[in-house]
Amino acid sequence: MRRIDKIIVHCSATPEGYRFNAADIDRWHKQRGFRCIGYHYVVLLDGTVEKGRPEEEVGAHCNGQNKTSIGICYIGGLDLNLRPKDTRTEAQKEALDRLVKDLRRRYPRATLHGHNEFSRKACPCYRVGE
Repeated sequence: MRRIDKIIVHCSATPEGYRFNAADIDRWHKQRGFRCIGYHYVVLLDGTVEKGRPEEEVGAHCNGQNKTSIGICYIGGLDLNLRPKDTRTEAQKEALDRLVKDLRRRYPRATLHGHNEFSRKACPCYRVGE
């Protein structure tokens, strides 16, 4: 098993209210030349958590951090004018909280981060940990 020391939260950079899922992201990532979806988990608008890349595999979600991290992506992150915005639904917030708690239980040394801590991006469009 890989050593996991970070949990990194992302957004899909899609407009609020638009329904996408892990299969959509898998297709987008393949179009960009990835082998498969780069995230380990995707949180849908209704709070459903879909699995992406298996946890045992190195992700493709955060340059320089993939080897020892788990990547979570929630659907949304942009307003209808395509500006960064925390678009998480209540169901997404609750699901993210449950998922992060489960991951931290299984990986007790893992710290929680937003993608924007490692990249000059707004993603995930909210301050992770608050």
